[in-house]
Amino acid sequence: MTEIRTPRLILRRWSDDDLAPMADINADPAVMRWIRDGSVRDLEETAADIERWEDEWDDEGFGLFAVELLASGELAGFTGLSVPEFLPEVLPAVEIGWRLGRPFWGQGYASEAAQATLEFALQDRGLDRVVSIARTGNTASENVMRKLGMTLERETTHPVYGHPLRVHEIDLTEYAG
Repeated sequence: MTEIRTPRLILRRWSDDDLAPMADINADPAVMRWIRDGSVRDLEETAADIERWEDEWDDEGFGLFAVELLASGELAGFTGLSVPEFLPEVLPAVEIGWRLGRPFWGQGYASEAAQATLEFALQDRGLDRVVSIARTGNTASENVMRKLGMTLERETTHPVYGHPLRVHEIDLTEYAG
């Protein structure tokens, strides 16, 4: 079982107990504002998401980690690696992404989890490049990307929803952690 511990977090595979708290995160319009078309996701859709994320672990050897607060055991959201199939122009690529519930914003959790995920990508999975994709205007996510040492690789448009996207990248062969 893949698990990473940081000073404040546990990044781990998904469990049945994660469904309800992740569904609550996905039901928050503020959280989902920058995701796909901005629509919230219900319990059933979240269950399908988690199943897909777990399948990616099995298929790719990486995936999205459930992010748990070490001190309280609360599910804060996710961070991890995935193949950004929705944006064929960047393929082949592996994307780092995150989604945290609103109570966990502004405390450095996304950066802490993403930093650990980059180390996992380089050291455990041998990846040499990782991208991150955000809608233009999502400054919070772009701030995390900058903290990770990522740089803007291109601006493009979402092929389904039509909104502008910014693709950042980092060459992990030069990554210092």
